[in-house]
Amino acid sequence: MSFFKKLKDKFTGESASPSTDKYKEGLTKTRGSFSTKINDLVAKYRKVDEDFFEELEEILISADVGVTTVMDLIEELEMEVKRKNIKDSAAMKEVISEKLVEIYYGEEDEKVEELNLKTDGLTVILFVGVNGVGKTTTIGKLAKKLKDEGKRVVMAAGDTFRAGAIEQLEVWGERVGVEVIKHSAGSDPAAVIYDGIQAAKSRNADVLLCDTAGRLQNKVNLMNELSKVKRVIEREVPEGPHEVLLVLDATTGQNALSQAKTFSQSTDVSGIVLTKLDGTAKGGIVLAIRKELKIPVKFVGLGEKVSDLQAFDAHAFVYGLFSDLITEEEV
Repeated sequence: MSFFKKLKDKFTGESASPSTDKYKEGLTKTRGSFSTKINDLVAKYRKVDEDFFEELEEILISADVGVTTVMDLIEELEMEVKRKNIKDSAAMKEVISEKLVEIYYGEEDEKVEELNLKTDGLTVILFVGVNGVGKTTTIGKLAKKLKDEGKRVVMAAGDTFRAGAIEQLEVWGERVGVEVIKHSAGSDPAAVIYDGIQAAKSRNADVLLCDTAGRLQNKVNLMNELSKVKRVIEREVPEGPHEVLLVLDATTGQNALSQAKTFSQSTDVSGIVLTKLDGTAKGGIVLAIRKELKIPVKFVGLGEKVSDLQAFDAHAFVYGLFSDLITEEEV
């Protein structure tokens, strides 16, 4: 069965999940740019040659797939063309989509995208990221998602640097019906997280979601603060934190990649949450982050509604990118 046929069967018709529409709608801007350019490329070059690959390279780089990732991808595509003896450029649409999924997973299986939740005892999830990327909003949305799945959730307002961050998390707590543990602005973040852990344990909570400060202008202090918070969690909850999720704003493109490098050097980032993916035409940043940093994307923000925080699925992502082309093809 062809790759496009598999995607079509999985993401259209009665078998499609509501998240399929979220990906299709959320990637409208990227798809509009990407699909059009791929179609134009295929129309321009009837055969697959060096010029075809040069222009494809430019299209992928302009979608923020990242230079390193693009070079690897082009190399793999050239090998595939030789291996399958592909002459017709139209056949490349499917080959490109399949290689994007392969390059995302690498040697790992699809479970790499799943959130690491303990089946018994407390799961502690630490959120890191600079101010303004949607970190506090993401925590509130994830709290709602986990609560809807039957989990008992507590949130800890560890971003004590900004009074606004504490208040924002409280608003989310009221909105989704989840308790928020807080201290006053300027308090020691590690003390807030410590109290959050004790509260979560005493309430038999399943998950504790911890906010942290995001000021990068004083990087050394911030990273020392995160290390201290992490030590408190490790002491109080063996094996914790179970996830360190770095929240990035997709609309900042390559800047998001440099932020990811900074944080991953200072703390053990286990997953990425990419917000505002619906607001950019450069959704290829998902692949750049995964390939260059070897960190899986766990969630993506595909809109402003609470339900628009979606668990990441590389197949759904590629379907969102290629859905117009897949619909056009006879698969």
